[in-house]
Amino acid sequence: MAGRIRDDDIAAVREKARIDEVVSSYVTLRNAGGGSQKGLCPFHDEKSPSFHVTPSRGFYHCFGCGEGGDVISFLMKIDGLGFTEAVERLAEKYGVQLRREEGGPDDKPRGPQRRRLVEAHAVAQEFYAAQLRSPEAIEARRFLDQRGFDQAAATMFGVGYAPREGEALWRHLRDRKFTSEEVIAAGLVAMGRSHYDKFRGRLVWPIRDSASDTIGFGARRIHDDDKIEAKYLNTAETPIYKKSQVLYGIDLARREIARSAQAVVVEGYTDVMACHLSGVGTAVATCGTAFGDDHARVLRRFLDDHEGTQGEVIFTFDGDSAGQKAALKAFQGDQRFVSQTYIAVAPEGQDPCELRINSGDEAVRELIAGRRPLYRFALESVVKRFDLDRADGRIDALREGARLVASVRDKAKVDAFARELAGLVGVDPDQARSEVRRVAGRSGGAGGPGGPGASGRPD
Repeated sequence: MAGRIRDDDIAAVREKARIDEVVSSYVTLRNAGGGSQKGLCPFHDEKSPSFHVTPSRGFYHCFGCGEGGDVISFLMKIDGLGFTEAVERLAEKYGVQLRREEGGPDDKPRGPQRRRLVEAHAVAQEFYAAQLRSPEAIEARRFLDQRGFDQAAATMFGVGYAPREGEALWRHLRDRKFTSEEVIAAGLVAMGRSHYDKFRGRLVWPIRDSASDTIGFGARRIHDDDKIEAKYLNTAETPIYKKSQVLYGIDLARREIARSAQAVVVEGYTDVMACHLSGVGTAVATCGTAFGDDHARVLRRFLDDHEGTQGEVIFTFDGDSAGQKAALKAFQGDQRFVSQTYIAVAPEGQDPCELRINSGDEAVRELIAGRRPLYRFALESVVKRFDLDRADGRIDALREGARLVASVRDKAKVDAFARELAGLVGVDPDQARSEVRRVAGRSGGAGGPGGPGASGRPD
């Protein structure tokens, strides 16, 4: 078994891997004076930055939760790595040659190293991108062309094509010296009677983390005779891919999100592409799942409320019932953010990709600029189910709306929302407040319309 890494090589890694550079791949840092930088802590929820990085000392410390350490411990904590794996990852990035002592303990985790899984994804992405230019990929290119995406756009986002032949990627990875264990752990290849590629005959998008490492893929059905009916297949959970923590496009959007203090959450890969190509460079999307707490934490790393200014999170949902359910779910998670939350719904329920096709880039920019407060849209979505010309309809609308308002954990907002509800229903504000208090008292303050939110739609 390989011995432990030599101490002087570990010291070289600490010296060459600038902690501010490594941390800024995960957290938006701003100058805090005295040679330090600060940002929102990635290890706990907070409204004011208490996470400090001191490059001259090579240390970080959060005055809120107490987490602290050097560049190696930061990487171990935020990516769930062992010590050896964190050192190896930094050494590779910063060009440090690691030497090992003979014998001795080694904390290398079981299974392939993260570095090898990331390398396999990088090779797969290059392979898929090259295949997009092949004769077999004509349907994939037609799909992109019909949605207004040329070769330059495909290159920008790394879009590719997975050949229909079931072992094409596996043979390519094997030729590049990847083992069966590595490619299966990466989620790129599966094992039945023999090895076979997980994605076959589909248009594929590389899914990257905030450090621009490809960690998974989303694959869209384009052939009518595809035996798998699902429109989209996404990488399954792997040691490097957790769908509840991944936002497609974050690698491209993170710097603009930090600069503008705005994030736009859309529903699919093509919507992210349409937004970025239209000049909305803050767009991201979930990958086949509803927007949740972990997604919010990813955004919070970059939406720093610097010097008291509030940022914006803008959701774009279809205007149909599924979109309204998703909006209601997003509203119930509104307290995840320090930022103000908004919604943008295009005319006739178009998504950003459709809007760009039909009306051009400017229409996409105008969609985002014309955002509305999410709470108002959520209340309107509830109230409009009822006939407000009838007394019983107004009572039912008030009750349903009160359940939504009572679900808000930020009690400072409850009174304002109750007044808004009263105006929508056409009742006295005191009546609305009373109904909200009644619902909150009955449910212990945690009411709200039940039912699951709509799942993320990757198209």
